[in-house]
Amino acid sequence: MKVLAICAIAVLSITSAKAQFAVGADVVSSYVWRGVPQEGSKGGTPNIQPFVSYTAGAFTIGSWASSSFSGNVKEVDLYATYVISPLFSVTLTDYNYGFGTDSLGSQKYFNYKKNETDHVFEGTISYAGVESFPLSLSVNTMFYGADKKPSDATKQAYSTYFEFGYPVSSYAKLFLGGSVGESANYLTSKFGITNVGIKVSKSIAITDKFSLPVYGILGANPYAKNLSFVVGLTL
Repeated sequence: MKVLAICAIAVLSITSAKAQFAVGADVVSSYVWRGVPQEGSKGGTPNIQPFVSYTAGAFTIGSWASSSFSGNVKEVDLYATYVISPLFSVTLTDYNYGFGTDSLGSQKYFNYKKNETDHVFEGTISYAGVESFPLSLSVNTMFYGADKKPSDATKQAYSTYFEFGYPVSSYAKLFLGGSVGESANYLTSKFGITNVGIKVSKSIAITDKFSLPVYGILGANPYAKNLSFVVGLTL
């Protein structure tokens, strides 16, 4: 939390003509994250996923959340991103999956104690690819909080997820990702491909001046032998 606060102060202290806010929300048919359904193996109910961000120069800070129609998901995440160059960026994310969903309501959002917190901190480095070969890659490692080894809940798992992406057209992208080892968050006991598929996006014209962005994601989790199809729209 302190690291994110420092990033926020750094961003807000930058004077830039290009500084801007962004806000919106996705509505998705179900919440599948990196190939793992977040309401159990059947995929769950629709989710509303709002987001807000502030960008100044190479820095962006923001928040992303998800709330399910069933009430079984209440996630509020914070993040800070620094764009090193057109090809590389780094991100620090503070995930919180469990706030408000425990039956007794005992877990508090601002509890960051190592062995009590529902938060997970993750570092990400991303490569955007070049025009002649637009293969992107991100590597994400959880390094603090509620990411423990399934075999030993006292030890940090350092769950690591990688994902390749490749655009096959201006509106369609292939992706392949997986967990590099044992992880309770990715439900893996060893290296495994957990997320492979295609995302197709388009805009539906509502009026002459307004279009509604929609997308569909057909994905498979070979490790868990699951298939999912998610449809979303962005408001």
